[in-house]
Order: sequence, then structure tokens, then C-alpha cells
Amino acid sequence: FKQSGLVCRLASEEMEKPYYIPENCPIGRYTLVYDPIDGSSNVDINLNVGSIFAIRRQEGEDLEGSAADLLQDGSRQIAAGYILYGPSTMLIYSIGRGVHAFTLDPSLGEFILSTENIQIPNHGPVYSVNEGNFWQWDESIRDYIRYMHRHEGYSARYSGALVGDFHRILFQGGVFLYPGTQKKPAGKLRLLYEAAPLAFLAEQAGGLASTGVQPIMNVVPDELHQRVPLVIGSCENVKLVESFIQERARLDQDAIAMTTE
Repeated sequence: FKQSGLVCRLASEEMEKPYYIPENCPIGRYTLVYDPIDGSSNVDINLNVGSIFAIRRQEGEDLEGSAADLLQDGSRQIAAGYILYGPSTMLIYSIGRGVHAFTLDPSLGEFILSTENIQIPNHGPVYSVNEGNFWQWDESIRDYIRYMHRHEGYSARYSGALVGDFHRILFQGGVFLYPGTQKKPAGKLRLLYEAAPLAFLAEQAGGLASTGVQPIMNVVPDELHQRVPLVIGSCENVKLVESFIQERARLDQDAIAMTTE
């Protein structure tokens, strides 16, 4: 990044404040936002991990060094992607013209185009969620999981690495969920470094990404490390999750109305 002269700032969930490259900032107008190691709990047991990134164009001069212009919705991203470190190393990225996959050829030291214009299936059999949090979720999410258990044709797959689980859904269809809990109502995943970049990819591939009540791409953060619930994947699967959330909200409103009559 330093040699290119184009990137002025680096912002990561691992850093409290963005890192500035002073010699680049007079002309460099781009910011790299990233999660360097997604699924870090998998490292010690040699399971798949990844890196997530997005590129944003700097707006204004940022003379105070606050990077306040990053506090905008996901449509301000001009590129996004991730690297998956698995049996093969893959780069998945988009510059807003479809989603493309590249596979690392170790003999060349280069990424080779392996799949162009990836499209998420409209419906998929996989639901990916940490069911260990079941009793910490809102009743609407528990209702959805019970629905999955009762209906044939669905399989639970959860690796502990967002990149790995999303990669499966990108190619096979389905839905990944990381909802809020009683202890963490906003969820675990950070908007700028994880949710928004993957939402950019999902929409470019014909899928959806939601908090459960609004599109991830529409969420405007209040601070750099803001967290959000995430529901992402095939259109039909995401809409099904949202329908359970909407139905539970309706039932709660009806119950409140009855107690006030």
C-alpha cells in the first residue's frame, strides 16, 4: 500500500484508530478497511480462516485524523472481497461489476481466474449459525431454527469462520446468521470490516444481506467499530428469516395492544 501511493489510511477491527501513511496522504485518496484474520479461533486447530476487506474513497481532507467520512453506508464501498485460506487459497472480489473468484497457483505465485460472475442460488439447503447461542436469541430466531429442524431438505453447517461459511453459501446457496443475543443485542460482527464488505459481495452475486429488519448496505454506523446482526445469503432464505422476525414483532405488538385496552 505504501509503494502504490494510492492508499492513505488503513482501518481494522484490530486497531482502535485508523493507521495513516503520511507520505501517501497528500495524494492517496483510498482507505482499506479489513478484518485481517476472520475465524482466528480456528488457527490452533488448523481449520479454515480468511481475511475480509473493502476499499472506500476518502471524502474531505480528514485534517483532524478522525476518519469520520468512513461513517457512511455500504454503498460508499467501491470494492470488496475476501481471501479464504483452505485446501486452496482463493481470492473472491468485486468492484461493482459482478463477483469473481481467483485461485492461487503456488508454482506461479499468482492468482488465476477460476470462476467468473458468481451467482448465489435463489434458494439453498444450508443454514449456518452457532446453535450454541439458541437460548440467548430472540424468540423469532428460535422460531426460525425450530422451522429448520421440522422441515426436510435443510442442513446445518457452521465452521466458526464467517468467510468459510459465506463461501459455501456463495456457491451452494443458503443463509448465514449471526443474530444479536441477550448479552449482545447488536451481535458480534463489525459493520465496516465484516458485514458491509460481504453484503456488497452478496448483492453483487444476486443475494441479500440484512440485519433482520433492514438491508446491511443501508446501515450508517455511528462509530468505526459498530456491530450489527447479520443475515446473509440466498434471497429466499434471507427473506424467510426476515418473515419470522416480522411475525414475532407483529405478535408482540398485538400483545401490547391487548394489555392497554
